[in-house]
Amino acid sequence: MEIKIAADKNQFAGSHGLSNAAKHIQIEQMGHEIVPIPLLFGDYCVLNERMEETITRRGKKLCKADTAPLIDVSVDSKKDIQEIIGNICGKSHNRFRDELIKAKDHNCKFYILIENKDGVKTIDDLDSWENPRKVMTRWITTPNGKRVKAPISPSATPGYVLAKAMRTMEKKYLCKFLFCTTEDAGPMILKLLGVEGNHGE
Repeated sequence: MEIKIAADKNQFAGSHGLSNAAKHIQIEQMGHEIVPIPLLFGDYCVLNERMEETITRRGKKLCKADTAPLIDVSVDSKKDIQEIIGNICGKSHNRFRDELIKAKDHNCKFYILIENKDGVKTIDDLDSWENPRKVMTRWITTPNGKRVKAPISPSATPGYVLAKAMRTMEKKYLCKFLFCTTEDAGPMILKLLGVEGNHGE
């Protein structure tokens, strides 16, 4: 049976649209429809009957707050570990924290799914993960005119610091951080939402 999956409108804009295209194709190939709507928190949820009624009733006046109370499970997707570092340890911290609070306040089961090519499968794996930004270098010219290699981001967030912050957030906001490969992102989103793929059947 085809299930409609609501996806936040921002998932289709600019660079987000490019990075999300693969998992959207995966979801559609598994027999489901993706419907862009404004979401107060998270990126994906099941578009249930009550939400559809609200969308129809509100029409062009539909806003993020209209559907928030109707979402039982939500998946927030991250294209890589660097994005979640920015959300937790960077400039986006306050916005991300507020999103977790909103999900908790609406009694929504909230998953943060982080795609990566680093082999990270659990938070525990981050304890030994080396942030590649810490060892990346670039050529610079010293005051005496010499060309030398210098680290781009020597203070880049270590894996163990990120892992500790995630564990704290899981306890405080009742969310769950999960990891997957880009190839598994679409099926994983459906699995977390409790949806099975139809594979065209």
